[in-house]
Amino acid sequence: MADQPTVLVVEDEPAQREVLAYNLEAEGFRVSKAANGEEALVLVAEAQPDVIVLDWMLPNVSGIEVCRQLKTRSETRGVPIIMLSARSEEVDKVRGLETGADDYVVKPYSVVELLARVRAQLRRSRPSSVGERLEFDDIILDSDTHRVTRADQPLKLGPTEFRLLSTFMEKPGRVWSREQLLDRVWGRDIYVDTRTVDVHIGRLRKALCQFGGDDPVRTVRGAGYALG
Repeated sequence: MADQPTVLVVEDEPAQREVLAYNLEAEGFRVSKAANGEEALVLVAEAQPDVIVLDWMLPNVSGIEVCRQLKTRSETRGVPIIMLSARSEEVDKVRGLETGADDYVVKPYSVVELLARVRAQLRRSRPSSVGERLEFDDIILDSDTHRVTRADQPLKLGPTEFRLLSTFMEKPGRVWSREQLLDRVWGRDIYVDTRTVDVHIGRLRKALCQFGGDDPVRTVRGAGYALG
């Protein structure tokens, strides 16, 4: 499914990287993998993941430096980072969190615990991916039942329009470019023309206004679309 959350695993130990990727995929996540800091930064620039699991001890560019760079950029600041480290001292944990890491897990760790922490970060950054109910003005989206209502009237939305709306409702006010929407809604591996986004935005607008009310989807010239 295109709206599966993506987790980027940055780990230079091949065995640990594969075990993590295997367990995340088994839980329904899309996984991208990087063996070092430079590769991680390139992958994030190409397609922003929903969560990053980042090893502290990496060759050349350290995990701390990757974290610092991502957290100083406005476009990647909001991506949750879970730092993995064999350093268990309090001072190291504090340094990791002060650099901007959202969570800190000491090696050796339990994979089950790490998966729970990934889900906890997603609950904060991408609520619809973990079955949360989203609300914006008089619109309610329930990702568990796949139902949308506006002013208590049930709306009929196609699966693509549903994914578009859930993306918008996770971050009201955020401007999404057509490329970002293609990535999030259709998936990275599928070739779709950017004009297809405009067609589905049109369908979403029609569905949202089928019982009246203002169009909540805003076109931002030269940038993309936003909710509200």
